[in-house]
Amino acid sequence: MLLTLIGESCVGKTTLANALKEAYGAQIFSGKDYLRLAKNEGEAKKLFQEKLKAAVDGETILYLIAEKEQLSLLPEGAVRILVTADLALIQERFAARMGGKLPAPVAAMLEKKHGCFDKEPFDLHIHNGCPDAAEVCRRLTSGM
Repeated sequence: MLLTLIGESCVGKTTLANALKEAYGAQIFSGKDYLRLAKNEGEAKKLFQEKLKAAVDGETILYLIAEKEQLSLLPEGAVRILVTADLALIQERFAARMGGKLPAPVAAMLEKKHGCFDKEPFDLHIHNGCPDAAEVCRRLTSGM
């Protein structure tokens, strides 16, 4: 099964991925992790797309996507899980990553990117951590 967690930074993709990894024994890829599959970027991308396609009906892979251009790597049959959070929560989490203070340029960048995946197709939507990982697993097992 190919599970894709799609969303902006600091919405909870990694937290959810770690819970799903434990539940499914899945391999996790994030962003451009696929570059480690080959020395040449084009070859690495091709190998990764083949791996993702095979995962649709094979081993479970979790792919975390935070950039829109990465959506083009997804094969038909991938389960798309949109992970979103309120802007204030994203800013709070980002500030925590930066030692407690969110610089104005970073806040402006987060505000500009907020909602960038909202119009993308998805199979399941998680907002501010709801539903939780246990419920997500239940829905995935029951076919949503």
